[in-house]
Amino acid sequence: MATPLTPDQWLTILRAEGVRVIEYSGWRTRERDAATGRAFGPVRMFLNHHTAARNSRDTVAKNGVPGLPGPLAHVYLGKDGVATMCSAGRANHAGLMAANAYASFRDEKSTHPAPDKASGTIDGNDVSYGLEAESLGDGKDVYPREQYDAWVRINAAVCRHHGWAADSVGCHKETSIEGKVDPRGPVEGYGTRGRFEFTPTQFRADVAERLKHAPGWSPGSGTTPAPRPPTTEERLTALEKRVTALEKE
Repeated sequence: MATPLTPDQWLTILRAEGVRVIEYSGWRTRERDAATGRAFGPVRMFLNHHTAARNSRDTVAKNGVPGLPGPLAHVYLGKDGVATMCSAGRANHAGLMAANAYASFRDEKSTHPAPDKASGTIDGNDVSYGLEAESLGDGKDVYPREQYDAWVRINAAVCRHHGWAADSVGCHKETSIEGKVDPRGPVEGYGTRGRFEFTPTQFRADVAERLKHAPGWSPGSGTTPAPRPPTTEERLTALEKRVTALEKE
């Protein structure tokens, strides 16, 4: 459970993670809370999508589509890897989630079952952040390296801020009761890895790897992971060794 990020927190954590960020006019106050009478949060997961269209920034940030007013996500991610902030409040991106699928992300399970409508439903717009990555979503349109790299960074930044594991990161097709297929498509490459197909499992693995490192880390850079803080037992052991060494002097 987490209190939604404030606009300033969004900018701070994304820039610290190495994401190039711009602000869409009015994003700080544009939301669906007032119109729907439903509050955004507490937030439990991060949900990822593809736009299924070209040049979708205005659609995602403000205009929406027939029958679905904007904003359609919190973040729009362009092919160039630039993240546009679209909203800090409730956004129309998730729709109804199958309760069994949602619970697996909420509880950070290591496996995520196929969404089953019979398990019940939950309004995902209440409980999840959303990102729309620019892509036709036809299984052929390629996600460039810089776009995928920023995508991983954005998800990791939010997980890092809230203390979430990568299993709080989901894809629309993993929660939707409407048979959504996003995100999908080939990725140009990531770090030292060449071309591969986007899959939720690989994406979570990349987010998990990033969370092992300091925010400024880049894949393939060879930078060592951020040091793990010592446990209480390790600190006591080290203290005992120092005391023993001083007694021998």
